[in-house]
Amino acid sequence: FHADTRNEAGGLAYTLSPKQQLAQLAATGCLNSTFYATAENQLAQVLTLANGLDAEFIAKTAIYAREHGHMKDMPALLLAVLAQKDVAMLARVFDRVADNGKMLRNFAQIVRSGAAGRKSFGSRPKKLVQQWLLSASERQLLNAAVGNNPSLADVVKMVHPKPREAWRAAWFAWLIGKPYDADALPPITQAFEQYKKTRSGCLPDVPFQMLTALDLDAAAWAQIAANGSWQQVRQNLNTFQRHGVFADQANVRLVADKLRDAEAIARARVLPYQLLTAFQAASDEMPHAIRDALQDAMELAVQNVPSIQGNVVVCPDVSGSMSSPVTGYRGSATSATTCVDVAALLSAAMLRTNPHAQVLPFETRVVDVRLNPRDSIMTNAEKLARICGGGTTCSAPLVKLNREKADVDLLIMVSDNESWADREQHWNSKTSLM
Repeated sequence: FHADTRNEAGGLAYTLSPKQQLAQLAATGCLNSTFYATAENQLAQVLTLANGLDAEFIAKTAIYAREHGHMKDMPALLLAVLAQKDVAMLARVFDRVADNGKMLRNFAQIVRSGAAGRKSFGSRPKKLVQQWLLSASERQLLNAAVGNNPSLADVVKMVHPKPREAWRAAWFAWLIGKPYDADALPPITQAFEQYKKTRSGCLPDVPFQMLTALDLDAAAWAQIAANGSWQQVRQNLNTFQRHGVFADQANVRLVADKLRDAEAIARARVLPYQLLTAFQAASDEMPHAIRDALQDAMELAVQNVPSIQGNVVVCPDVSGSMSSPVTGYRGSATSATTCVDVAALLSAAMLRTNPHAQVLPFETRVVDVRLNPRDSIMTNAEKLARICGGGTTCSAPLVKLNREKADVDLLIMVSDNESWADREQHWNSKTSLM
């Protein structure tokens, strides 16, 4: 191998094949600006790569990024590419990638933006969106109706689905603000409309975002916590705390049990960093039982981390750039969780299943930190994240291991940039390769 290209920071790097590059971007990239790359650069790179690759590989990459990487923007972008490149292949994989309303709206947003080519759907992609709308259940449609840019109402207006069922015709009219037959509305939506009028009885089982605009008491908020999906509960712990839900110990137990439910965690396809974000964001008034449940959920969420035979060394980058948000910069939607949080989390998770592993955090040097394999993943991740700062020298842990003549079977490095800094180099200058 020869270092024959430059990374985003200007350092020497190895060229990956176009397929490798697209797979890497699809599984790790986001259409937002990051510390080293802008959103425009990532978009241009994906489109350039996809233009030179066959439709089947693009389709497989989209499926992998969605089903295994749990990505959102990149799989939707690849669907939009297929809409221009090969509509037959698009039809084969559409339902596996646009597997919920959020993904459908992502696809519509990217197509209509013109980012992947023309701004119109085209007849076949339009029909696929129509089919999704005409086959979704009431609950799927209600979940899809939460969110904007575009809203589901916008999508319906774009593709003009022609429903055969009376309930679906009434529901679409209700969604887009047209006159509708109230008696024909499906049951959950009917219950929601009735509750808005009377504010009595049980809360309708609609997405909680549809209820938050209403003036609800603590008992109603407790019902929302009980009925909400696992992800909704995780995302709104502070909201429940503010509205008095956790003043009742029965509600504390109910939410804690939901958070640590192994089957619910698996169904939610939760990413461990999302649990770390919830743990970090929990207010000081949050009951300890809820915090403990988040830690239990974390232990369950990382059960797929393998136990490795032999000597394992994990090297998380704790340099200054790793303090950038893991989502990239997204304005008000920017995550408080940073790249170093995730690197620390991965290291702590590996240590959990490989208690004899050596963890060598580094910036321009290896940072001395002691981790206890028996401590919780959250505790060790927080301890590592606190030491963030400095330049990037990926060779630092390698120098240490070579000096010690260490016997290493597996080395894992977690970094946002393959380079090193030295005394003669300055920010934004050409950096060397590890």
